[in-house]
Amino acid sequence: MLAKRWQKGKLLNLGCAHGPDFLPFKQNFELYGVDFSPEMIKYARKYAQKFNFEVKLAVTDVRHLPYPDETFNWAISVATYHHIKSEAERQKALGELKRVLKPGGEAFITVWNRHQHRFWFSSKEVAVPWRQRGKTLQRYYYLFSYGELERLVKRAGFQVLKSFPESSYHFPLKAFSKNICLLVKRNY
Repeated sequence: MLAKRWQKGKLLNLGCAHGPDFLPFKQNFELYGVDFSPEMIKYARKYAQKFNFEVKLAVTDVRHLPYPDETFNWAISVATYHHIKSEAERQKALGELKRVLKPGGEAFITVWNRHQHRFWFSSKEVAVPWRQRGKTLQRYYYLFSYGELERLVKRAGFQVLKSFPESSYHFPLKAFSKNICLLVKRNY
């Protein structure tokens, strides 16, 4: 959907992990990816080799992007911003996204929804068990509502083009979807 909408240009994947979200863009885009985990960047390099595409990768924090202003036409951020602990730091990260996007550039953002059924009796901040190499780690998640995420991106200087649940969600009330998806545009 987005590859067809955007067609070509420089694309930044924020929190790229091992790289699967690059696949729809591998044909006509100049790809860049960042992740704070050196191990994930290593896996992303292997993934790019396996699926035969070029990507420029960097180990960095999304709050401090190593790119000049207005570098990218497009950006995607799948399940990244909900790992940032404070509202001020989340705002800083979105400010960095705005800084590196060209005026009129668009970004696709997903985060976990606070109102999905598994978190109905939780606070907005949760630790979720994550298994890695036989160990269980507790990963931080900030759980958003649709309205809260929309307000945050607007404060950062974006226009919300579309606010919707992930495509696998087929129930009539989007408020209870697992993930919140936004398509936003950088204001000039």
